[in-house]
Amino acid sequence: MQTHLKYRVISSSITILAIESSCDETSASVCKDGKIASNFIANQSVHEQYGGVVPELASRAHMQNIVPVVQQALSAANCQLSSINAIAFTQAPGLIGSLLVGAQFAKSMALSLHVPLIGVHHMQAHVLANLIMEPSPSFPFLCLTVSGGHTQIVLARSPLDLEVIGETIDDAAGEAFDKTAKLLGLPYPGGPLIDQYAKTGNPKAFSFAEPKIPELNFSFSGLKTSVLYFLQKQQPGFIQDHLPDLCASIQFTIVNILIKKLKLAVQQTGIKQVCIAGGVSANSGLRQALKDAGQKHGWQTYVPSFEYCTDNAAMIAITAYHKYLQKDFVDLDAGPSARAIW
Repeated sequence: MQTHLKYRVISSSITILAIESSCDETSASVCKDGKIASNFIANQSVHEQYGGVVPELASRAHMQNIVPVVQQALSAANCQLSSINAIAFTQAPGLIGSLLVGAQFAKSMALSLHVPLIGVHHMQAHVLANLIMEPSPSFPFLCLTVSGGHTQIVLARSPLDLEVIGETIDDAAGEAFDKTAKLLGLPYPGGPLIDQYAKTGNPKAFSFAEPKIPELNFSFSGLKTSVLYFLQKQQPGFIQDHLPDLCASIQFTIVNILIKKLKLAVQQTGIKQVCIAGGVSANSGLRQALKDAGQKHGWQTYVPSFEYCTDNAAMIAITAYHKYLQKDFVDLDAGPSARAIW
């Protein structure tokens, strides 16, 4: 059943409150006329002892964090509830319990304020995070979106016209970082630690398997197996003695796989405006590799600031702003989805 509301008229300016709760970060952001006025994120350290995100604990933490995070975002943006034009939330994909907390909170606020509700696809928002800061890419552009759960090459023709032209057929790049880090005995989350150790290591010290996947798709399961088998052949103490070199070699292999596919995407489309997005875009090796490829091949490259790489509400807010311009709203009975097709 659809719920139809008569929205109140506020002003000609557009102020949007956005909420992100897809996994283990609770975030709120205020966007005013397409500019981010505030962006706050509450992280959850409880998952570190379990070696990964525990869905039940994540949803409980969201319930504790969402009110203070929203209050912080509103206060920092000097935003009154009466000036809000719309409420946005991450609708999909993600952990269903975590999504429900953000969705129900957003619905309640939209209903009480008599303003539209905007559902946002989490991965589309990662792409549009590149529009938050200046300079920003012009359309069309390519975006390599890499996170713990996704690895995609996206062709962006306009803010709301995005097409996935390549994606992983098994594991994501972020998952490859975290799982190989676990093989090395590093604590969760291991991806940032690999990046840290790699800075003092030799990226050519060890060679690991790179998959031969056709066209623009990715695969990382074979890489993890290659690392596992390599480590099983070594003597005790090998990892401790060669940790920086192992991290540098693993990072080099993952980044090389990503950049090769990105080069192919540029060749096939002829588009030389190239971005990266998602949590793995915070990786220093990937950021440098994109910069080097851009200088070598004449690309215009764009990388979000670290604040907008990991899960955050600012990317939800900027996406919601463009949806608001098109009156792309959802009804109050619209529910979140753990998985969604673009």
